[in-house]
Amino acid sequence: MNSADLKFFRAVADARSICGAAGMLNTVQSNVTARVRALEAELGAPLFHRSRKGVTLTHVGDRLLPYAIKVGELLAQARQAVTDDAVPSGQLRIGSLETTAALRLPPTLIRYAQKHPAVDVHIETGSTDDLLRRVLERQIDGAFVSGPVEHSELETIPVVVEELVILSKASTANWQQLRAEFVRSGAKVLAFRSGCSYRKRMEEFLARDGIFDARWMEMGTLDGIIGCVSAGIGVAMLPRAVMQSAIDAGQVSAHALPDGAGLATTVFVRRKNDYLSGTLRSFIDNARPCATDSGVHFDRAAIGMQSHAS
Repeated sequence: MNSADLKFFRAVADARSICGAAGMLNTVQSNVTARVRALEAELGAPLFHRSRKGVTLTHVGDRLLPYAIKVGELLAQARQAVTDDAVPSGQLRIGSLETTAALRLPPTLIRYAQKHPAVDVHIETGSTDDLLRRVLERQIDGAFVSGPVEHSELETIPVVVEELVILSKASTANWQQLRAEFVRSGAKVLAFRSGCSYRKRMEEFLARDGIFDARWMEMGTLDGIIGCVSAGIGVAMLPRAVMQSAIDAGQVSAHALPDGAGLATTVFVRRKNDYLSGTLRSFIDNARPCATDSGVHFDRAAIGMQSHAS
């Protein structure tokens, strides 16, 4: 058994056909068939059920697939380790919460681009659940999400502690008045799509205060939420720092949560055992804030520990 055979086996499993695997590997079907049959002969068991509709894994193939995936990932990381240049370059794919991307990332990205112009940073926004999935599936190199995050395959670096507040139309004096409106009319709660950590925090807060029948309205953008809250359509839970300009301008009112319930830590996550490239390491290092900006604040001790471990 060798890595090349496992690569062909994995391609067939992913494509569910010999023809599809040949296209993925840029080779001919006969070569794929020969490789798979050679691997089956070596293992002494069929790896696929074959039919006119394609192929499906046998129970033996199903057991082999996770190891084929791990071998492929290790080889890719080994290749990355030996070709990693001292000067950061190439592409970096970073995920971020919409709120972090709006407020915290711009100073960091400007500073990083000035220091490392050979790196193309691509930012993808999403909910915490969606971003964690993308990191685990290696669709992105790392992501800024709302903590805490506990996953055996992920490591987290604390970034910044945010104060979450409940936002309402400007004329609402306090939470007691807002709660009365909830009870009386069942006010809407504005939030990002399902999987948003702030939405979960709002659900928990309302439940603790005895409100279980809130109506939810999903919005796709931060500006949309701000506009709807300002217009009195509903309320939202968001970081105070993100909303400060709207609060100062009298567009919305902010209501603090009691007993520290509004504190939320934003963390940066990446796959725990993956090779930490110089490009990603430099991004983490340059995300430290200057004294005069509002850039993302990384915990220096955490960075040093994770870098050494890698």
